[in-house]
Amino acid sequence: MKDYTKHLASRVTSGGLSRREFMGRAMAAGMTLALADQLFTESAMAAEPKRGGHLKLGLEGGAATDSKDPAKFLSQFMFCVGRCWGDMLVESHPLTGAAVPALAESWEPSKDAATWTFKIRKGVKFHNGKDLTIDDVVATLNRHTDSKSESGALGVMKSIKEIKADGDNLVLTLTEGNADMPLLLSDYHLVIQPNGGKDDPLASIGTGPYKLVSFEPGVRAMFERNKDDWRTDRGFVDSVEIIGMNDATARIAALSSGQVHYINRVDPKTVDLLKRAPNVEILSTAGRGHYVFIMHCNTAPFDNNDLRLALKYAMDRETMVKKILGGYGKVGNDFPINSTYALFPEGIEQRVYDPDKAAFHYKKSGHDGSVLLRTSEVAFPGAVDAAVLYQESCKKAGINIEVKREPGDGYWTNVWNVQPFSTSYWGGRPTQDQMYSTAYLSTADWNDTRFKRPDFDKLLLQARSELDEAKRKELYRAMAMMVRDEGGVILPMFNDFVNASTKQVKGYVHDIGNDMSNGYVATRVWLES
Repeated sequence: MKDYTKHLASRVTSGGLSRREFMGRAMAAGMTLALADQLFTESAMAAEPKRGGHLKLGLEGGAATDSKDPAKFLSQFMFCVGRCWGDMLVESHPLTGAAVPALAESWEPSKDAATWTFKIRKGVKFHNGKDLTIDDVVATLNRHTDSKSESGALGVMKSIKEIKADGDNLVLTLTEGNADMPLLLSDYHLVIQPNGGKDDPLASIGTGPYKLVSFEPGVRAMFERNKDDWRTDRGFVDSVEIIGMNDATARIAALSSGQVHYINRVDPKTVDLLKRAPNVEILSTAGRGHYVFIMHCNTAPFDNNDLRLALKYAMDRETMVKKILGGYGKVGNDFPINSTYALFPEGIEQRVYDPDKAAFHYKKSGHDGSVLLRTSEVAFPGAVDAAVLYQESCKKAGINIEVKREPGDGYWTNVWNVQPFSTSYWGGRPTQDQMYSTAYLSTADWNDTRFKRPDFDKLLLQARSELDEAKRKELYRAMAMMVRDEGGVILPMFNDFVNASTKQVKGYVHDIGNDMSNGYVATRVWLES
């Protein structure tokens, strides 16, 4: 098998074998799924990149309200934009999710994991020619701890008691021990900026592989290669153009005709159609992303847990995965963690579609009348169809769902985290702690279900500082049960990230961290003629 797998790997390196073909042949030869996936990724990354060309991406998620301030990045569009020009202190490994060095080249914890010392990389320059210093790092992290910054990483940063420089090293003192601290610094909002971005958070000056040339919110972002990049394993094209394409049909047409090289958020229902195009390749990656229906626990009528349970039991998850994801995903269980996470809480009973239980809890809630659900095509691929499908499954329980389709432009500022019942998505986070800290901690700005429970917060803090993995796993299980049975999230499915490219695009890395190769697609791929 060794010679055969070497042959397969060489075909990946030369670009002659797709991921699907490679995985099928390798597993048929007796290789495990995990090993086959690892070998494919390593082979793809080992291919000799070609430099040059103009890379064009057509992405869903852009809006006229988009901000260039990394603290305020909300959508997939800005996620990818930020990865082009900025770096974090730490990145995550695409296969394992483990912390790997970036602007911090190494780190060391204290015995109780409450103090962390990070060695900051030397010889790195910002796009404006200024040398990266420890002061820039300290200022950046301090800015994201300020509630006035409205940072999406604020929930994570609140666990840090002190941020200071010790010579050229960064020292973080936490409110309690946290074994996951390095991974928390990989949050995509924590882009290191000159003086932390305090002078001009919108300047988009970073240390990344591309320099921002122009930006029109929701429409287009243009980049040129950073010739002084401190890394040689990225930034292979001369220029990048990211085009806002919120219409799924327009994205498919642009890819099929060769107007763009890559598109995100391919609706699984269109995969078979796209496969017919001779120059198109489907890029499907399993990960931690999940599609959700979110209820505000502190807003009537969703402040009644019986109503929330009724709406959870009225969700037909299997049908959702089949019809909305086209099988590209797995059923969810109303908490935001799946088996890709370390210390996944096993043995929790899977919630299934049960109209009788839904009707029981609905009657017990005392609610009368329709329930308004807001949705949009930008919430997730097939979100409008999912809302209508949910409307039908609720009818069998005697629950009337009124579906309101909202405009895509402005959905993330006017509907999500504002209106009490809507559709949305999460890309997942590197650790359970970060996922819960970002979206379920009472004080988190992005607590989009308004799930504010001191007892949950206490469990989260206990788990964060618990170094015994068995005990920590039990705490995570208790947290999952609390969110599942009393929270405001209906989580019917974990989605595969389904994107597509022309066959001219090479070097794509399937990254479990998040969509679009964890946002790094433009920095990792190259073009072949």
